[in-house]
Amino acid sequence: MKIDAVIEKYISREEQRRYLFLSFPAWIIVSYGVLLGTFTTKDVLADFGNSSTISQAFLKSSVFIGMLVGAFLSGFISDTLGRKVSINLYLSFSVIFTFLGGFSSSTLSYTIFRTLAGFGFGGLMPSVNAYLSEVTSVRLRGRYLVLLESMWAIGSILVGVVHITLGKLSWRWDYWMMALGSLLFIWYLRIPESPRFVFMKNGKEALEKLLGVTIKEKIEPIKKAKVPVYELLKKPYTSRTLMIWSVWFVLSIVYYGIFLWLPSIFAAKGLVEKSMTLTFLMMVFQLPGYLLAAYLIEKIGRVKSMLLFLFGTALTSLGFALVQSSALYITFALLTSIFCLGAWGLVYAYTPELYPTSFRTTGNGSSGTITRIGGIIAPYIVPIFKGKVLSLLLFFSVLLFLVGILVAVYGVETKESEIN
Repeated sequence: MKIDAVIEKYISREEQRRYLFLSFPAWIIVSYGVLLGTFTTKDVLADFGNSSTISQAFLKSSVFIGMLVGAFLSGFISDTLGRKVSINLYLSFSVIFTFLGGFSSSTLSYTIFRTLAGFGFGGLMPSVNAYLSEVTSVRLRGRYLVLLESMWAIGSILVGVVHITLGKLSWRWDYWMMALGSLLFIWYLRIPESPRFVFMKNGKEALEKLLGVTIKEKIEPIKKAKVPVYELLKKPYTSRTLMIWSVWFVLSIVYYGIFLWLPSIFAAKGLVEKSMTLTFLMMVFQLPGYLLAAYLIEKIGRVKSMLLFLFGTALTSLGFALVQSSALYITFALLTSIFCLGAWGLVYAYTPELYPTSFRTTGNGSSGTITRIGGIIAPYIVPIFKGKVLSLLLFFSVLLFLVGILVAVYGVETKESEIN
């Protein structure tokens, strides 16, 4: 019996659903923390006497520098010490340093706190993603992972709500409220360890103790990787690793290139007074993208869903770039949000299914590292185009079409497949 069959038989649907709900707060916290830069960077710099576009780009990218390091180390920490330790370590960094960021007295101290908070954000996402993929059955895994990613939209909406209300008092409240709200999830410390990890590290007896059952069947051992990072680039994983890295990189550049600069993009189209309202509306329209992806991932499979949302984002970005009327412009902006975030939900669900337990978090972490490189680059792309929204969005569309072709050629369908 494979470990997937053990999870299917001995972990009830209700318990798997509980694991899903336990995972939700982490995604909300990361989304809120990362997108703080969208709403507050301009106010932060104004408070410290600097408002240049390059300074804004630097501050927006600082969190991604920390996320790169956090994602890079997440595989080693999670695959060595366990999913539970990794989740709680990164969660602590996320909350503590976001809270301290609200007390920043200079651009330097703010950058340091944002980088350290980014370390937490970057490691928390692949750790939680790997955890949920290991406590859910084959039939539920894809949908649950997309639903987990849908919490990004909830965090996006929350940061907008807090900024519109308390943020008017001071940008510092945006940071303090995230940390204070996170205290509601202190029970995170009590989450059980991943059954896959327990079995891989300590065997069947430890797994039985964790699940509180006696397993009569013989469980097929999980192969341990001596050098997990090296395994990612060995056959049969070479092409799928390079393919999924490309998807993560492009999606990161497109998403952060658009969403971190939304107020400026809308302003460039003459919608200055409505820029913050439209930015918030685009955050709200992320949610239907996730829900549609959650439905389609089990209906038509991973690869077909990925192609639909990648090419959909490319086409709606073109519309976003080319239309002239305000009504059509806003419509295509919202459609871009739906397709882009649906693609994000799918890639988060798809990635852990491409790798076995022994280096699954390493696979997730490496993809997270690639994503953070894209995130570091993204804030500087808009200044390069100097407000030429048409050229910017055409550039994003080309990237999306190219990476969609890679998925069509090298994508491996993992729908209802067992991962060991």
